[in-house]
Amino acid sequence: MTSDDNNTKLYERYLDSLWLEKGLSKNTIASYRNDLGQLAAWSATQHKNLVALNKEDLQAFLAARFAKHLSARSSARFLSCIRGFYLYLLRENLIKEDPSALIDNPKLGRPLPKSLTETDVELLLAAPDVTDVLGLRDRTMLEVIYACGLRVSELVGLEVSMVNLRQGVVRVTGKCSKERLVPLGSEAIHWLQRYLKEGRPELMQNSPGHILFPSKRGQPMTRQTFWHRLKEYAAKADIKKSISPHTLRHAFATHLLNHGADLRVVQLLLGHSDLSTTQIYTHIAQERMKSLHQQHHPRG
Repeated sequence: MTSDDNNTKLYERYLDSLWLEKGLSKNTIASYRNDLGQLAAWSATQHKNLVALNKEDLQAFLAARFAKHLSARSSARFLSCIRGFYLYLLRENLIKEDPSALIDNPKLGRPLPKSLTETDVELLLAAPDVTDVLGLRDRTMLEVIYACGLRVSELVGLEVSMVNLRQGVVRVTGKCSKERLVPLGSEAIHWLQRYLKEGRPELMQNSPGHILFPSKRGQPMTRQTFWHRLKEYAAKADIKKSISPHTLRHAFATHLLNHGADLRVVQLLLGHSDLSTTQIYTHIAQERMKSLHQQHHPRG
């Protein structure tokens, strides 16, 4: 049996064990097979079996991947696969030392959330046809999710009793059943008043349900339904950016910070338990400030 055959047999045994023990999907197994196959092919060029590779060999292979301009995230996924493979070999007493144990993960950085400009938001909010009962409902939902920075699950889960138009606040049940009060703002209040008078009674057909934004059959709306409606309105508004309900939550936070809001206030409004989760939005605000400085400062 050749070295290549030995390598293939070895990692296929590992993949079989993964499938049996963890029930991983076919796609995940195929991805792992591809990663291990690449490593096996490279080890053959070094005239070594997989069991004979050491830390320096693995680092050399990772360096070769990096030279091909593969992303840090791809390398991190590959390293995770390799670590699992060598832990398996260690457990099976096929190696005495794990060569991947002391290799550092590549630094991924933290991706900045995608956001919309204030002009984008205005175009999106104006997209629904408010002469139609569903359009009126959707315009109100868009106004509320942007005004309050809600998660889509929080939006579709709102009940009429959670809205206090006199005080101008909405009571939101967030993650881990934590409640918070969020101001609505004048525009959201205006559209809620109109919707509660002209739209919701028709959708509910006078049934006693409590849900604030029902489907056209008077049932609770799913997150997927709202997402699809949002995509339609984004297309209608000719917004080219990829958009999701969470994009409006990002826009809420970014626009508040751009207009001088305190980071801890934004944290409370978003319902983040940890300030570090909110701090990612400061990067976007800082980029905006840099752009304005370069554009308007005489020495920018």
